[in-house]
Amino acid sequence: MELHESGEMYLETILILKNRFGYVRSIDIANEMGVSKPSVSRAVGLLKDNGYIAFDPNGMILLTESGKTVADKIYERHKLLTKFLTSLGVSGETAARDACKIEHVISDETFSLLKKKMNE
Repeated sequence: MELHESGEMYLETILILKNRFGYVRSIDIANEMGVSKPSVSRAVGLLKDNGYIAFDPNGMILLTESGKTVADKIYERHKLLTKFLTSLGVSGETAARDACKIEHVISDETFSLLKKKMNE
């Protein structure tokens, strides 16, 4: 199943929260993303139904292998794009906000070449 931008954002947020706290609850996602608990419930249900997340025995949200693959890809793009934009002189806050938009639409080809250029 092709994920939409919102699904990618949820997976990236789950990854970030897992790294920050060691666990992820729906309320943490709602707080981090600034969305309602019903919105999170709906998104989490779709992500679970499509095999991107699962729940541990305590009800904590876990990324499946496919969910982690997507989350890692989006988060890598976010970090590199933010770094690239700040290297151009864009403020950190604006760079992070713009990177968040670009990370979902940039092609694999363009990102790969940008990554190569940034690592030179």
